[in-house]
Amino acid sequence: MSATVRRIAAPVALLASAALLAACTSNTPEETADTGNGAGSGNAAVGANDEPGETVTIGFSAPAADHGWMGAITSAAEAEAAKFEDVDLQVAEGTNDVNLQISQVETFINDGVDAIVLLPFDGAALTEIATEAMEAGIPVINVDREFSRPEAARVTVLGDNYGMGRSAGEYICEQLGDQDDAVIAEIAGIDNLPLTQDRSQGFADALGECGLEVSNRVAADFTVQGGESATANLLQAAPEIDAIWNHDDDQGVGVLAAIENAGRDEFFLVGGAGSANVMREIQSGDSVVEATVIYPATQAADGIRLARLLAQGKAMGDLVEIEVPRLVQLYAPVVTAENVEQYLPTAFES
Repeated sequence: MSATVRRIAAPVALLASAALLAACTSNTPEETADTGNGAGSGNAAVGANDEPGETVTIGFSAPAADHGWMGAITSAAEAEAAKFEDVDLQVAEGTNDVNLQISQVETFINDGVDAIVLLPFDGAALTEIATEAMEAGIPVINVDREFSRPEAARVTVLGDNYGMGRSAGEYICEQLGDQDDAVIAEIAGIDNLPLTQDRSQGFADALGECGLEVSNRVAADFTVQGGESATANLLQAAPEIDAIWNHDDDQGVGVLAAIENAGRDEFFLVGGAGSANVMREIQSGDSVVEATVIYPATQAADGIRLARLLAQGKAMGDLVEIEVPRLVQLYAPVVTAENVEQYLPTAFES
């Protein structure tokens, strides 16, 4: 086995977390009677998904944990696997080296794992090796960054980048929709990434529906330093602002530092991703931060659960469909002072 892969054997099976793909399990007792509809062949009975089955080996690879959200992706995946005594998780070392990640997937294929959960550093670059895994009969669960061909994955688990922008824009519309001269600012991530473009488009579309638009926009790079520098430039260019949407709570650490350094507080700020430190700002009641939009760090954990179902020939118990869906897109809710207590326990640290 490659030195970049470590093995985690789950010691105890626990109850499924409601926060992580609750749809994989049923809310009703297992039925033993034959319903006569012929839909049960090859699939576990509804309600039995969390019961131990045949042990399955799942390979997991993701980029390096160079910021809070990515670190939470891997730790949540490991924690989810540990809940099942029938899951043997092989975790590859986090890497931003495309060639190394390709090598990791090759190792999983050669080891004959039962499924692979893959958050690619670059979806296009990992498409070919993921397709090889699929052709070898190993189902691939693609997380967050899509492959360039649909046949490279059995299931794709995505956040909703366009929905993030819409959620942020709708919240700002609720607060300022009656002020047609409101000054709205946007602090984006990396502009050449499709996810950033989708977030900005959703934001613009939602604002447009209440007669608002972005007056001032800067792009950072999803880092603390980039967030601070971009925000300092924004605040110098815009002497009066009513609301700011920051795409990413990790870069938001720098955003808030720049705001404090500038002594500005005439606006409110909406974050993005859902970090614990931003939620604590919301909770405090004395911060410019009023809300954040969730971009779930549970995507790979959801992928682990789906990989287990696929490898064991099970379906998603809360669906009538007897196969696991090809696409799972997660919701982008807004966290405010009214519901922050609900989301804080599962938030990631920036």
